[in-house]
Amino acid sequence: MRRVVITGIGTINPIGNDVKTSWNNVKNGVCGINYITRYDASNDDVSVAAEIKDFNFEDYFDRKQLKRMDRFVQFAMIASDEAIDDSKIDFSEYNPDRVGVYYASGIGGLEMIVNQNEKALKRGYNRLSPYFIPSTIINIAAGNIAIKHSIKGPVLSYVTACASSTNSIGEAFHAIRDGYLDVVVSGGSEASVIPLSMWGFSVMQALYKGKDISRASIPFDVNRSGFVMGEGAGTLILEELESAKKRGAKIYAEIVGYGATSDAMHITSPDPEGDGAKRSMLLALADGSLQPEDVIYINAHGTSTPLNDKTETMAIKNAFGNHAYKLNISSTKSMTGHMLGATGAVEAIFTLLSTKEDFIPPTINVKELDPLCDLNYTLNKGIYKKNDVAISNSLGFGGHNATIVFKKYKGE
Repeated sequence: MRRVVITGIGTINPIGNDVKTSWNNVKNGVCGINYITRYDASNDDVSVAAEIKDFNFEDYFDRKQLKRMDRFVQFAMIASDEAIDDSKIDFSEYNPDRVGVYYASGIGGLEMIVNQNEKALKRGYNRLSPYFIPSTIINIAAGNIAIKHSIKGPVLSYVTACASSTNSIGEAFHAIRDGYLDVVVSGGSEASVIPLSMWGFSVMQALYKGKDISRASIPFDVNRSGFVMGEGAGTLILEELESAKKRGAKIYAEIVGYGATSDAMHITSPDPEGDGAKRSMLLALADGSLQPEDVIYINAHGTSTPLNDKTETMAIKNAFGNHAYKLNISSTKSMTGHMLGATGAVEAIFTLLSTKEDFIPPTINVKELDPLCDLNYTLNKGIYKKNDVAISNSLGFGGHNATIVFKKYKGE
């Protein structure tokens, strides 16, 4: 089994349009949630979201590209270009069969679907754009990344709702570790701040419906009432260690473990005992030959929904025993909102940076913990603390659970 490291990272998300800005805002506890600007939601049940801010897409794409790419594809390209540039990797120097793209989305091109459906109803189905299908299917983000960068190995898209990009990263890790690939561009993208999606989650009673943006995404707080929709993308360059060392690559962290399970319980609600999430964490630790006591920090799924936060807390207690009370835990969704299929990739970036810089991100805007959520959630202010091993959890509709483990790379 070979060792796998992260040599490049890129993101666009509600608290930053690049990694440096995003990480600085994480460290400063900046909230990316505000009132919706992409459409008039002033009279809707849900009027707040975590949107991308201050980014001119016309500076990045020409008009033809903007017409041909759904917003989720645009996010994926922006994040992946940053990660590839950051890695300084030249894919032409590798066996083309051993470089892949594992890139996810939970929903895909929903905005394009809505727009084209409205166009068809008004003007006829023969007026649909010829780019309608190839701009909406979930694998098209991965396909566009591969085309732009001439990546000719396996190009795969895992779709497991909110666990999608964590599964993509984990599967990419295994593919490299077990000798099938040498490099993988991996992550996820989502763009669902549109009326259809917002109302869809709203009628499920999943979203926060208040007006106070400082009390919107408050994981583990007794007054939490639903998640806040976010949008964005995150990309990681996973590379076999010896390959990275040979080319003198910058190494952010090592990825050492991955676990994936199913609750097999309910299409939207988590297992009330948190058994699937517990098993996912334990499998990831075993995969990395680690003990629960080795873990310093958990970037929790922490959605700010009544069910998730208490069941994830229970899962952590059952997985870690007494060590659960010694862990630092936080939910960066308190700052970014919930980016659905992209959330695992963005949170993976924050988690690996936490090991690199020995910094524990905060869970912001929490005032009163739920008595059922009685662990150390690093409330309201991040801390510097030695952090050699950290894990990131993602738990998706359908009972999908995924966990990845990062370890500080010490140059050995």
